[in-house]
Amino acid sequence: MKMSNIPFGTTDWSEVERTEHAGDTGMAYWRTRQFGDLRVRMVEYTPGYLADHWCSKGHILFCLEGELHTELDDGRQFVLTPGMSYQVADQAEPHRSSTATGAKLFIVD
Repeated sequence: MKMSNIPFGTTDWSEVERTEHAGDTGMAYWRTRQFGDLRVRMVEYTPGYLADHWCSKGHILFCLEGELHTELDDGRQFVLTPGMSYQVADQAEPHRSSTATGAKLFIVD
């Protein structure tokens, strides 16, 4: 990924419109900024959230609050707590997220 033609700027995430995305259970709330091909999001999952799909999009994901469980389609499972991150390439390893307690994430994809 090459980041180009992005002038310096700041983001007050509280001023970015929040959109709702239902999971199989629970809700995800996204605040999204787009910079060319680069999507940057602040995402909050409610307690009991389970994604409604297996995702093949690449991400760099940083856990700010809560606990995020990520399952890969090969059965491996990972838990992120505040201060932890994961990265995965596009079309590399399908994954889905869930959380029992809720989570707040910063995601670049």
